[in-house]
Amino acid sequence: MNESKKNILVRLNRIEGQIRGIQKMIENDEECKSVLTQLSAVKSALDSTSAIILDAHAKKCLRGIIDKDDEMDIEELMALMKKFLK
Repeated sequence: MNESKKNILVRLNRIEGQIRGIQKMIENDEECKSVLTQLSAVKSALDSTSAIILDAHAKKCLRGIIDKDDEMDIEELMALMKKFLK
């Protein structure tokens, strides 16, 4: 397994732990402000992880485009970027 994949999996495991923590906070009737703060942290962590994945995919697509000039890969990459930027 390459370092990039390990990094992504570590991040996703951390996010999973954060989600479980939020579930416990809700079960324990913790303050809404605290729950929302944790949700914001999870959202930021997901955004960062998504950016890493998008970056790797974009680089892979661009290498492929340079090699074979494939318009479909360009469209796929653009669609992913638009979806991510919403």
